[in-house]
Amino acid sequence: MALNRAGLERVLAMLCEIGHEAGRHGLAIAPASPAEIAAMRGVVDATGPEEDTAPLLEALLAQFPELLGAFNAMRASEGAALAAMLASQLDQVESLVARAEKAAAERSIAQRENLRAALARILDNSEGADPDRLAQELALLAVRSDIREELDRLRAHVVAARDLLAGEGPRGRKLDFLMQEFNREANTLCAKAQFQPLTAIGLDLKHVIDQMREQVQNVE
Repeated sequence: MALNRAGLERVLAMLCEIGHEAGRHGLAIAPASPAEIAAMRGVVDATGPEEDTAPLLEALLAQFPELLGAFNAMRASEGAALAAMLASQLDQVESLVARAEKAAAERSIAQRENLRAALARILDNSEGADPDRLAQELALLAVRSDIREELDRLRAHVVAARDLLAGEGPRGRKLDFLMQEFNREANTLCAKAQFQPLTAIGLDLKHVIDQMREQVQNVE
Protein backbone atom coordinates (compact mmCIF):
# COMPACT_ATOMS: atom_id res chain seq x y z
CA MET A 1 0.00 0.00 0.00
CA ALA A 2 1.27 3.55 -0.76
CA LEU A 3 0.03 7.01 0.02
CA ASN A 4 -1.23 8.97 -2.97
CA ARG A 5 -0.18 12.48 -2.02
CA ALA A 6 -2.13 14.20 -4.78
CA GLY A 7 -5.26 12.31 -3.72
CA LEU A 8 -4.58 13.16 -0.07
CA GLU A 9 -4.30 16.85 -0.90
CA ARG A 10 -7.64 16.77 -2.70
CA VAL A 11 -9.36 15.00 0.21
CA LEU A 12 -7.88 17.35 2.83
CA ALA A 13 -8.91 20.38 0.80
CA MET A 14 -12.42 19.00 0.52
CA LEU A 15 -12.59 18.36 4.26
CA CYS A 16 -11.37 21.90 5.00
CA GLU A 17 -14.03 23.36 2.69
CA ILE A 18 -16.73 21.23 4.32
CA GLY A 19 -15.59 22.36 7.78
CA HIS A 20 -15.55 26.01 6.70
CA GLU A 21 -19.04 25.87 5.21
CA ALA A 22 -20.37 24.04 8.24
CA GLY A 23 -18.91 26.71 10.52
CA ARG A 24 -20.67 29.43 8.54
CA HIS A 25 -23.93 27.69 9.26
CA GLY A 26 -23.17 27.25 12.93
CA LEU A 27 -22.48 23.52 12.71
CA ALA A 28 -19.59 21.88 14.55
CA ILE A 29 -17.96 19.08 12.54
CA ALA A 30 -15.89 16.44 14.33
CA PRO A 31 -12.42 16.07 12.80
CA ALA A 32 -11.88 13.01 10.59
CA SER A 33 -9.49 10.40 11.90
CA PRO A 34 -6.46 9.28 9.86
CA ALA A 35 -8.12 5.89 9.33
CA GLU A 36 -11.26 7.56 7.96
CA ILE A 37 -9.17 9.74 5.65
CA ALA A 38 -7.10 6.74 4.48
CA ALA A 39 -10.33 4.87 3.62
CA MET A 40 -11.45 7.64 1.24
CA ARG A 41 -11.06 6.94 -2.46
CA GLY A 42 -7.78 8.06 -4.01
CA VAL A 43 -5.83 8.51 -0.76
CA VAL A 44 -4.14 5.07 -0.63
CA ASP A 45 -3.11 3.01 -3.65
CA ALA A 46 -2.20 -0.64 -3.91
CA THR A 47 1.30 -0.80 -5.32
CA GLY A 48 2.04 -4.54 -5.01
CA PRO A 49 2.28 -6.76 -8.08
CA GLU A 50 -1.02 -7.93 -9.49
CA GLU A 51 -1.80 -11.59 -8.98
CA ASP A 52 -1.58 -13.64 -12.14
CA THR A 53 -4.98 -15.36 -12.41
CA ALA A 54 -4.31 -16.91 -15.81
CA PRO A 55 -3.25 -20.34 -14.41
CA LEU A 56 -6.34 -20.49 -12.20
CA LEU A 57 -8.61 -19.53 -15.12
CA GLU A 58 -6.95 -22.13 -17.33
CA ALA A 59 -7.46 -24.85 -14.72
CA LEU A 60 -11.12 -23.89 -14.22
CA LEU A 61 -11.83 -23.88 -17.93
CA ALA A 62 -10.11 -27.24 -18.35
CA GLN A 63 -12.34 -28.82 -15.69
CA PHE A 64 -15.54 -27.05 -16.73
CA PRO A 65 -16.70 -29.54 -19.43
CA GLU A 66 -16.35 -32.44 -16.98
CA LEU A 67 -18.17 -30.48 -14.27
CA LEU A 68 -20.99 -29.52 -16.63
CA GLY A 69 -21.31 -33.09 -17.83
CA ALA A 70 -21.54 -34.38 -14.25
CA PHE A 71 -24.11 -31.71 -13.41
CA ASN A 72 -26.30 -32.60 -16.40
CA ALA A 73 -25.99 -36.31 -15.63
CA MET A 74 -27.10 -35.69 -12.04
CA ARG A 75 -30.09 -33.64 -13.23
CA ALA A 76 -31.04 -36.36 -15.70
CA SER A 77 -30.82 -39.04 -13.00
CA GLU A 78 -32.89 -37.01 -10.54
CA GLY A 79 -35.40 -36.16 -13.27
CA ALA A 80 -35.80 -39.81 -14.24
CA ALA A 81 -36.39 -40.80 -10.61
CA LEU A 82 -38.90 -37.97 -10.20
CA ALA A 83 -40.73 -38.94 -13.39
CA ALA A 84 -40.92 -42.56 -12.23
CA MET A 85 -42.31 -41.49 -8.85
CA LEU A 86 -44.96 -39.26 -10.45
CA ALA A 87 -45.89 -42.01 -12.91
CA SER A 88 -46.38 -44.42 -10.00
CA GLN A 89 -48.56 -41.89 -8.18
CA LEU A 90 -50.65 -41.38 -11.32
CA ASP A 91 -51.15 -45.17 -11.43
CA GLN A 92 -52.40 -44.97 -7.85
CA VAL A 93 -54.84 -42.20 -8.77
CA GLU A 94 -56.11 -44.23 -11.72
CA SER A 95 -56.60 -47.28 -9.48
CA LEU A 96 -58.44 -45.21 -6.86
CA VAL A 97 -60.72 -43.74 -9.53
CA ALA A 98 -61.62 -47.29 -10.65
CA ARG A 99 -62.34 -48.23 -7.03
CA ALA A 100 -64.47 -45.10 -6.63
CA GLU A 101 -66.53 -46.10 -9.64
CA LYS A 102 -67.25 -49.52 -8.09
CA ALA A 103 -68.02 -47.92 -4.73
CA ALA A 104 -70.41 -45.50 -6.45
CA ALA A 105 -72.28 -48.46 -7.95
CA GLU A 106 -72.53 -50.07 -4.51
CA ARG A 107 -73.70 -46.75 -3.09
CA SER A 108 -76.46 -46.58 -5.70
CA ILE A 109 -77.84 -49.93 -4.53
CA ALA A 110 -77.68 -48.87 -0.87
CA GLN A 111 -79.22 -45.49 -1.64
CA ARG A 112 -82.02 -47.10 -3.61
CA GLU A 113 -82.96 -49.34 -0.71
CA ASN A 114 -82.71 -46.48 1.79
CA LEU A 115 -84.86 -44.24 -0.38
CA ARG A 116 -87.47 -46.93 -0.81
CA ALA A 117 -87.65 -47.46 2.93
CA ALA A 118 -87.80 -43.71 3.57
CA LEU A 119 -90.49 -43.26 0.93
CA ALA A 120 -92.54 -46.05 2.44
CA ARG A 121 -92.35 -44.43 5.87
CA ILE A 122 -93.36 -41.07 4.43
CA LEU A 123 -96.36 -42.52 2.58
CA ASP A 124 -97.46 -44.48 5.66
CA ASN A 125 -97.31 -41.43 7.90
CA SER A 126 -98.71 -38.73 5.65
CA GLU A 127 -101.97 -38.13 3.89
CA GLY A 128 -102.20 -36.75 0.42
CA ALA A 129 -98.48 -36.92 -0.37
CA ASP A 130 -97.80 -35.84 -3.93
CA PRO A 131 -96.01 -38.73 -5.72
CA ASP A 132 -94.74 -36.40 -8.46
CA ARG A 133 -93.26 -34.03 -5.90
CA LEU A 134 -91.57 -36.91 -4.14
CA ALA A 135 -90.18 -38.19 -7.42
CA GLN A 136 -88.73 -34.73 -8.17
CA GLU A 137 -87.03 -34.55 -4.78
CA LEU A 138 -85.57 -38.02 -5.19
CA ALA A 139 -84.26 -37.13 -8.65
CA LEU A 140 -82.67 -33.95 -7.26
CA LEU A 141 -80.94 -35.94 -4.53
CA ALA A 142 -79.60 -38.35 -7.15
CA VAL A 143 -78.20 -35.50 -9.25
CA ARG A 144 -76.52 -33.87 -6.26
CA SER A 145 -74.76 -37.10 -5.33
CA ASP A 146 -73.73 -38.09 -8.88
CA ILE A 147 -69.92 -38.27 -9.16
CA ARG A 148 -69.57 -39.48 -12.74
CA GLU A 149 -68.35 -36.10 -13.99
CA GLU A 150 -65.70 -35.92 -11.26
CA LEU A 151 -64.46 -39.41 -12.11
CA ASP A 152 -64.35 -38.60 -15.83
CA ARG A 153 -62.37 -35.42 -15.16
CA LEU A 154 -59.94 -37.26 -12.89
CA ARG A 155 -59.28 -39.77 -15.67
CA ALA A 156 -58.73 -36.92 -18.13
CA HIS A 157 -56.28 -35.26 -15.72
CA VAL A 158 -54.33 -38.53 -15.44
CA VAL A 159 -54.00 -38.67 -19.23
CA ALA A 160 -52.93 -35.00 -19.37
CA ALA A 161 -50.33 -35.49 -16.63
CA ARG A 162 -48.83 -38.51 -18.39
CA ASP A 163 -48.61 -36.53 -21.63
CA LEU A 164 -46.76 -33.76 -19.79
CA LEU A 165 -44.32 -36.23 -18.24
CA ALA A 166 -43.59 -37.69 -21.66
CA GLY A 167 -43.16 -34.27 -23.28
CA GLU A 168 -40.15 -32.01 -23.69
CA GLY A 169 -39.20 -28.65 -22.23
CA PRO A 170 -40.29 -26.95 -18.99
CA ARG A 171 -43.58 -28.27 -17.68
CA GLY A 172 -43.51 -27.61 -13.94
CA ARG A 173 -46.12 -24.84 -14.00
CA LYS A 174 -48.52 -26.89 -16.10
CA LEU A 175 -48.18 -29.85 -13.77
CA ASP A 176 -48.69 -27.61 -10.75
CA PHE A 177 -51.91 -26.24 -12.28
CA LEU A 178 -53.04 -29.79 -13.05
CA MET A 179 -52.47 -30.78 -9.41
CA GLN A 180 -54.87 -28.02 -8.39
CA GLU A 181 -57.47 -29.50 -10.75
CA PHE A 182 -56.87 -32.98 -9.31
CA ASN A 183 -57.39 -31.64 -5.81
CA ARG A 184 -60.58 -29.79 -6.77
CA GLU A 185 -62.18 -32.96 -8.18
CA ALA A 186 -61.11 -35.01 -5.15
CA ASN A 187 -62.67 -32.44 -2.81
CA THR A 188 -65.92 -32.49 -4.76
CA LEU A 189 -65.98 -36.27 -4.73
CA CYS A 190 -65.61 -36.31 -0.94
CA ALA A 191 -68.35 -33.70 -0.58
CA LYS A 192 -70.74 -35.77 -2.69
CA ALA A 193 -69.79 -39.20 -1.33
CA GLN A 194 -72.42 -39.76 1.41
CA PHE A 195 -71.10 -43.33 1.59
CA GLN A 196 -68.28 -44.36 3.92
CA PRO A 197 -66.31 -46.55 1.44
CA LEU A 198 -66.48 -43.77 -1.17
CA THR A 199 -65.40 -41.15 1.37
CA ALA A 200 -62.40 -43.31 2.32
CA ILE A 201 -61.38 -43.56 -1.34
CA GLY A 202 -61.74 -39.80 -1.73
CA LEU A 203 -59.44 -39.22 1.26
CA ASP A 204 -56.88 -41.63 -0.20
CA LEU A 205 -57.07 -39.70 -3.45
CA LYS A 206 -56.40 -36.42 -1.66
CA HIS A 207 -53.39 -37.99 0.11
CA VAL A 208 -51.82 -39.20 -3.15
CA ILE A 209 -52.53 -35.87 -4.86
CA ASP A 210 -50.84 -33.97 -2.01
CA GLN A 211 -47.78 -36.18 -2.42
CA MET A 212 -47.78 -35.46 -6.15
CA ARG A 213 -48.01 -31.71 -5.54
CA GLU A 214 -44.91 -31.87 -3.32
CA GLN A 215 -42.94 -33.68 -6.04
CA VAL A 216 -44.17 -31.37 -8.81
CA GLN A 217 -42.51 -28.44 -6.99
CA ASN A 218 -39.17 -29.99 -8.04
CA VAL A 219 -40.08 -30.08 -11.73
CA GLU A 220 -38.68 -27.32 -13.93
